[in-house]
Amino acid sequence: MVQQLSWKVGGQQGEGIESTGEIFSTALNRLGYYLYGYRHFSSRIKGGHTNNKIRVSTTQVRSVSDDLDILVAFDQETIDVNVHELRVGGVVIADAKFNPSLPETCTTATLYAVPFTEIATELGTSLMKNMVAVGASSAVLHINTEVFEEVVLEIFGKKGQKVVQKNMEAIKKGADYIREQLGEQLETMKLDPADGKKRMFMIGNDAIALGALAGGARFMPAYPITPASEIMEYLIKKLPQFGGTVIQTEDEIAACTMAIGANYAGVRALTASAGPGLSLMMESIGLAGITEQPVVIIDTQRGGPSTGLPTKQEQSDLMAMIYGTHGEIPKIVMAPSTVEEAFYDTIEAFNLAEEYQCPVIMLTDLQLSLGKQSVEPLDYNRVEIRRGKLQQGELEELEEKQYYKRYRVTEDGVSPRVIPGMKHGIHHVTGVEHDETGKPSESPVNRDDQMNKRLRKTKGIRFNTPIHVHSHEKESDILFVGFNSTRGVIEEAMERLEQDGIKVNHAHIRLIHPFPADELLPYVQGAKKVVVVENNATGQLANILKMNIASHDKIHSVLKYDGNPFLPQEVYAKSKEMFVLNGNV
Repeated sequence: MVQQLSWKVGGQQGEGIESTGEIFSTALNRLGYYLYGYRHFSSRIKGGHTNNKIRVSTTQVRSVSDDLDILVAFDQETIDVNVHELRVGGVVIADAKFNPSLPETCTTATLYAVPFTEIATELGTSLMKNMVAVGASSAVLHINTEVFEEVVLEIFGKKGQKVVQKNMEAIKKGADYIREQLGEQLETMKLDPADGKKRMFMIGNDAIALGALAGGARFMPAYPITPASEIMEYLIKKLPQFGGTVIQTEDEIAACTMAIGANYAGVRALTASAGPGLSLMMESIGLAGITEQPVVIIDTQRGGPSTGLPTKQEQSDLMAMIYGTHGEIPKIVMAPSTVEEAFYDTIEAFNLAEEYQCPVIMLTDLQLSLGKQSVEPLDYNRVEIRRGKLQQGELEELEEKQYYKRYRVTEDGVSPRVIPGMKHGIHHVTGVEHDETGKPSESPVNRDDQMNKRLRKTKGIRFNTPIHVHSHEKESDILFVGFNSTRGVIEEAMERLEQDGIKVNHAHIRLIHPFPADELLPYVQGAKKVVVVENNATGQLANILKMNIASHDKIHSVLKYDGNPFLPQEVYAKSKEMFVLNGNV
């Protein structure tokens, strides 16, 4: 019996690959297994190779695995593209329809041809071939097909009991076929029993959308774009139930300005996009900065530049999100690393936006946005709504012909905030430089006062966990630094390096800007080598470290920008090589 294994299903986009993985993983999640899934898909609606790799474990996992135990193939391309991942003793379960074959170089895996299409057709429609594949997979893992009944009922129940029955029959026939072929040969892939605990199984985008809802957001203007669209799709269904709404705008410029307008009116609003959309929003983000309006913007990073690799992993928007706007404005940039953090950080993003009256950009990446993970039950008692200096009572009466000092110069840089329609709260709002009442002003003295006021507001920012630290003490041979979805591979690389006798610490940056230099500095000073792991070509996070913390000579990068997420082995091997070449053995 095994504690964990990796399963992948692949085929042409549009032939049920995603639903195959969804049914398989959802059932295992309900048994209590921990799961981590990552989809590889093409930037088109139909056609092109796609696959879904799912790691199943009795303990928590936060990354895809290095190798593969079971490959389910609906076409020969799936075998040719993915067979190199199979471990010694791995298994390929392929549709007999296309006469599958293993390449001559693959001598350690076993191929089993199962008539997915033929069995499904005999039951009424070839569309059920993916259910036959699910059944065959369950037999290899020694999982009773009954665990799929609840999931099948949820998915197909609206189509009638006959459809549910046929799909379950397809699963059972797939399992029966593989059992007859294999007998006891695959006992080594029998999974240890799971703990049976109930956990959520969700993608980061759903967690962000749920966090926005719990955090009091009631309006989302957005334009669809991969990999952000699921946030909008989730809220389209849920926001109206709470008196809110979603509007699909004509472009990202409109989306951002509408979100700013809603916040100005006192409604918590957000928008979400990816790199190309954020480029269009930059002028609007500057408007939020100078008018000191709260707004939450989600950037789900993907491969760039331009259209780039819209369905592939990358972390190359970092510098743009910090420095992309023209001029200088206060701004907060956050970067959750897990689905749980994505939920809680979204709530906090709204609080910080209102407390500091500035744009808050929450960075995710494609792996975190669309990768599906097991999530412990969320604690809604942790939800806190903080609205900062929003004036909600009666305002003092103004002198005749006076305006409210909406942009009053204060010691902490945060001015009192009013919403339109409040008695005695009348003031100007303009994108040009202005005085305390909002009236345009080009006075050098006023410019200094307003500029300094805006920029000092985030110097004392309060954020509970600016870095996630995994360490035993501050001194180490290697300090890993990363952000967003690289946390899981770094944690696994740490374990392997520690088995080699190398002392390793890990600091994962959760607040990117303002940069938490004071919290990170002791760990950098205590490390012989700092290894920054990131999915981009220029080492953007490493450069931010160098800008905020000295020790340039000890900061090194492990980079990957081919569109695929890191594997634990890659981080381990490259870090070990750096350590050895530095004469530390």
